[in-house]
Amino acid sequence: MSGRLSAEDDHLTMPLSSTIIAASSFVGFTLFVGIYAWIRMRNDNLSTKDGYFLGGRSLTGGVIAASMIMTNISTEHLIGMNGSAYKNGFVIIAWEVTSALALIVAAVYFVPRYLSMGLTTIPEYLERRFDKGTRSLIALFLLVSFAVTLLPIVLYTGAINLESIFNISGILGVDRGTGLWVTVVIVGCLGAAYAIIGGLKAVSVSDVIYGYGLLFGGLLIPVLALVYIGEGNPLQGVTKVFEYSPAKFNVIGKEDSVLPFSTLFTGLIINQLYFWCMNQTIVQRALGAKNLKEAQRGLLYTGLLKILVPFIIVLPGVIGYYYFHDAYYDNQDMVYPELVKHVLPMPLWGLFAAVIVGAVLSTFNAVLNSASTIFSIDIYQQLIKKDAEEKRLVKMGRLVATLLAATSITAAPFVADAPEGLYQLLQELNGIFFIPIASIMIGGFFFKSISAQGAKTALFTGLVFYVSCTFIFEVNLHFVHIWGIEFLLNMAVMLGISRFYPAKPIAGETGSTAVPMEEWRYTRPFAVVLVIVTLAIYLLLGNV
Repeated sequence: MSGRLSAEDDHLTMPLSSTIIAASSFVGFTLFVGIYAWIRMRNDNLSTKDGYFLGGRSLTGGVIAASMIMTNISTEHLIGMNGSAYKNGFVIIAWEVTSALALIVAAVYFVPRYLSMGLTTIPEYLERRFDKGTRSLIALFLLVSFAVTLLPIVLYTGAINLESIFNISGILGVDRGTGLWVTVVIVGCLGAAYAIIGGLKAVSVSDVIYGYGLLFGGLLIPVLALVYIGEGNPLQGVTKVFEYSPAKFNVIGKEDSVLPFSTLFTGLIINQLYFWCMNQTIVQRALGAKNLKEAQRGLLYTGLLKILVPFIIVLPGVIGYYYFHDAYYDNQDMVYPELVKHVLPMPLWGLFAAVIVGAVLSTFNAVLNSASTIFSIDIYQQLIKKDAEEKRLVKMGRLVATLLAATSITAAPFVADAPEGLYQLLQELNGIFFIPIASIMIGGFFFKSISAQGAKTALFTGLVFYVSCTFIFEVNLHFVHIWGIEFLLNMAVMLGISRFYPAKPIAGETGSTAVPMEEWRYTRPFAVVLVIVTLAIYLLLGNV
């Protein structure tokens, strides 16, 4: 047994008996998650603002960590990052391991302040710091970013995986494009049902089960592949993969690589701070914590998981290079589904499909829930009906989640055939929205002289600058470096405009504390461990 395969190997088809087993395991696991979520929530009051949007402020550290990691890790990671790792190697690990450092900042600095203000949304802070106009603009920015970037890509990558593994189009007797479209619609509708009916609590509770499934199924793929390559010995398999292409294991990206090492010190740090400290979809889990202690535990547990997840979303891509050589260099997003088909026993295909769907649902549900929260609290209540009752806010949240789900399902097929892969496309598109918002948030927290006029000017200046440099003009500079330049430009614009339009007195960053604020006693020791592990990864794998 050589352990080597090529893209031209015979297409794996599933016998009828295996098909029945796979379908049964898929339906059974999916139903189990739904029933479990219903049992956990059957006595919850979902008609109140906190009950629907923040899970009744009852989430514990373990639930927060599971929900955060499942919100973050979806099929754009399983497919997109593994596809990028197949082509570029371990340099892309920076997207993951540096997240631990940002989560430390969130646990120590940002989230304690959010909870002490009693926030429901991040834009709510911007009104207290700047004005209502800034809050509304950021809220609209976020809704647009959800609709045109994250949600369509999550749905499409999920459809690719399911189509590639199960040959949905063949089962339905249609072409591949139609099969993908049907899969997108089914998964999108299923995900929307969770978020629209159950709110944050339903999303978070189901994420715990799907998280266990992702951990098991995600680790099973590289383990089985290495056992196969090593002819029964996974360590021998690792040795063979490493000896075939040692350069793939180097975490230090060259300047002409997909992610140069220098980007860690420019735009990447700003992106990580935004995503883990200021992103409504992520931070909303911490805002739903029963107290500060549980919020900090959840954030730091997530940091540990982010250091471990490369075994699921990076290593299989490098293994795929050993299997398929460069056969998929022009279609890297097919590597992970093909690897799954070749190493996973057929009876487990249904269970793995349920895990894949769970990964899609977790992110899709979370974004829909955050979008509905932002619309109801930051737009509807602020701009349309200021005296709206809580039941009315929940109703409007469910309505906008439904509309956004439909929009995302429609837009999903248009993200196909990204030249550098779907994960790279997602990051490039995220830069349109993330960096301007991060600039305003950081400026608001650390520079009291910045005014609302300066913040709003920088929002549009940063948008125009980034779109021009990334999508219109040919700039010979990595887009993550452009993030760093954009951040500095935004800060200069805010400080400059604020000299001519000084900041007005504000109400202050205070509010009614909604939960107990006692810190977790292990916050700082845990943070130190995460820093040491992150540095060790780069020291150990930086000279490969």
